[in-house]
Amino acid sequence: MNDFLRKCSISKQLESAYALMLKTSLDRDCFSMNQFLTACSSRGFIDYAFQAFTQMENPNVFVYNALIRGLTHSSSSSSPVRALPIYIDMLRKGVSPSSYTFPSIIKACNLLSAKMFGESVHGQIWRIGFTSHLHVQTSLVDFYSNLCRIIDARKVFDQMPERDTFARSTMVSAYTRLGDMTSARNLFDEMPERDITSCNTMMDGYSRIGDVDSAASLFIEMPQKDLISWTTMINCYTQSHRYEKALSVFDEMKSNGINPDEVTIVTIISACAHLGALDFGKELYHYVMQIGFHLDVYIGSVLIDMFAKCGSLERSLVVFYKLQTKNLFCWNSIIEGLAMHGFAEQALKMFDKMIAANVEPNGVTFISVLSACTHAGLIEEGQRMFESMVKDFSLLPEIQHYGCMVHLLCKAGLLEDALRLIEQMKIEPNSVIWGALLGGCKLHKNVEIAEIAVERLAVMEPNNSGYRTLLVNIHAEANRWSEVSKIRLDMKERGVEKTCPGSSWIEIENEIHRFTASDKCHFAILDIYVMLNELNRHIKLVGYMNELELV
Repeated sequence: MNDFLRKCSISKQLESAYALMLKTSLDRDCFSMNQFLTACSSRGFIDYAFQAFTQMENPNVFVYNALIRGLTHSSSSSSPVRALPIYIDMLRKGVSPSSYTFPSIIKACNLLSAKMFGESVHGQIWRIGFTSHLHVQTSLVDFYSNLCRIIDARKVFDQMPERDTFARSTMVSAYTRLGDMTSARNLFDEMPERDITSCNTMMDGYSRIGDVDSAASLFIEMPQKDLISWTTMINCYTQSHRYEKALSVFDEMKSNGINPDEVTIVTIISACAHLGALDFGKELYHYVMQIGFHLDVYIGSVLIDMFAKCGSLERSLVVFYKLQTKNLFCWNSIIEGLAMHGFAEQALKMFDKMIAANVEPNGVTFISVLSACTHAGLIEEGQRMFESMVKDFSLLPEIQHYGCMVHLLCKAGLLEDALRLIEQMKIEPNSVIWGALLGGCKLHKNVEIAEIAVERLAVMEPNNSGYRTLLVNIHAEANRWSEVSKIRLDMKERGVEKTCPGSSWIEIENEIHRFTASDKCHFAILDIYVMLNELNRHIKLVGYMNELELV
């Protein structure tokens, strides 16, 4: 029977196996049922395993363990819920749990956040006498850490008479989950042996708190690295906006013979999108296709986003229409891409298609739609969409939605309406909102409302010189030179000046070139300035004049 079960891969074969068990009365044999339940659950047929179990009269602890473990590890989100009543039934029928029972039932409690049930199981572990069992106690450490009860987790850990590397890694993970990297590092340093899992856990913890240097230092020190190690480091660099380093680590990973998984691919495509590295992105796309990755909604959505941000909207649309299944992220990515490239009407049509496909929009969707309306100056459509998100989809506007509406109204010269909207906001407007209003005042030369905006911005960001400089320019355009002198003097007395120069980058032949304002360190700086001078000469020939009135 065991050999036959190993060959079963589809439900009909398992049904045949169970029919044979019924015919030969093996359905009453606990050893055979244990094997059958394990075969069903490992192949994803947990419901069939559950039905077979309910037909058995006197299951022993091994049969109960097989089903509880199957329910706990099932891909179905509803299965762990069914594990708890099975455990209760086991106790009621006088079947004593074993050391294999508790890790599975505690994991079920973890998945369900079943605090009281888990505490009850802990009591039974103590009563039955498994307080010194390594795997049982390790599962309790994980249980309490998932509940953010770090003191209880540490208490269980300290009372363990024996601790292996996995137990120590579990406790380290508990600290990293809470962001307590000092305690995590102390325990990590005390470990007699450090495996890849414990190192990966520490790297992930450093990544969560933004300590990239500590993560990179640990990564370099690791004698061996697995896929998770490389992916964690790539993700760490991406989250800290060090995208070039992320690409560099990815190349190094491939040169070491490590093939990426879906998580790695999604992370590195995201880095390409932020850098605008189209050539690298295209290579990555071909690499994904060659390796044989399935173009699912996760990889598809980041590819759509990456191609759009890198300037290749056509490729974004190709990927979008290639996807057999499209979730909300895919729709959001293509709508944002169309909006970003100025195709406002197409973005709105795509929104309508999404609604027709019964995909419910979220706040991100409306940010893209409102941005499209702003770029195209579609005031009425933008206002209709803003009202629709509340009325039709019960979505409360967030700061980004208000920002889009302020931009839209300001662009159309409706500065009073924009100010009125800001004053009616149900959340506190931030510097971005007031900055958008100030930008509108600059565009339409409205000094009075500009002063209101700068007054609010001065409170929020007193050391930001940009807003005051913009107000100086607005006064200069209105020939209000006394106000210009007064603001300049105030800026000088406050010591307000620009300290963070702007920067940009461009990809040429798979190499990222970064430029910073006033920076003359680039190896081709002389050629660049020659080209800039040539461009200036050409644009002057077609009538461009410098805005000398700005100061």
